[in-house]
Amino acid sequence: MSTPRDLMIVALDVAPSRPLGRGDLSLALAGAEAYDLLRTGTLRLRGDRLAPLTPPGPEDGLLAEAAAALVREEPYEPLPDWLWRRGRGLSSAYLAALEAEGQVTWERSRWLPFRGGRTVLSDTEARRRAAYRWAADEPVLLALAAAVGIREELTPADPAVTDDTALTVLAAVHDAVMELEAVRQRRALEAAAFANVWRGA
Repeated sequence: MSTPRDLMIVALDVAPSRPLGRGDLSLALAGAEAYDLLRTGTLRLRGDRLAPLTPPGPEDGLLAEAAAALVREEPYEPLPDWLWRRGRGLSSAYLAALEAEGQVTWERSRWLPFRGGRTVLSDTEARRRAAYRWAADEPVLLALAAAVGIREELTPADPAVTDDTALTVLAAVHDAVMELEAVRQRRALEAAAFANVWRGA
């Protein structure tokens, strides 16, 4: 089971509740990687820092890349810094991996957020597994999806994440997505102000 792969497949398979940004999804994918690496004992949290351990590496290629990218010198890397560093372009990397594996094909006639064509998911075991986790309301997958707008915000009726480590990762993802949105809004205001100045010149 790979949470980031399942999240990527769900992002391609489910109509989002709001426009889905690559940056938001990349941050959530980096959080999903951190969650899987913590769950498998590849690293542990020391406060908010990611402390690598030395178990066998993950079988999934992108998770193995994530494990190899961990900072191995103390005081180790804070989780928020990891999300921004590892998350850079990560949605494109997962999309390319799915395409290389034959999980995704492209229809070039319509627009989607990721490329000039429309993604078509193949009927594979990976897609069925992701759909099963999604239909089963798996709490971490639901929370990551809600953070980036694949689904509405969670309600008290939704299954709750109870593991403290997972909650730490999810909180960091949520904060990073909010920070990214604040940057977008600031840039939009700056662009609007510049346009007003230009028109008034």
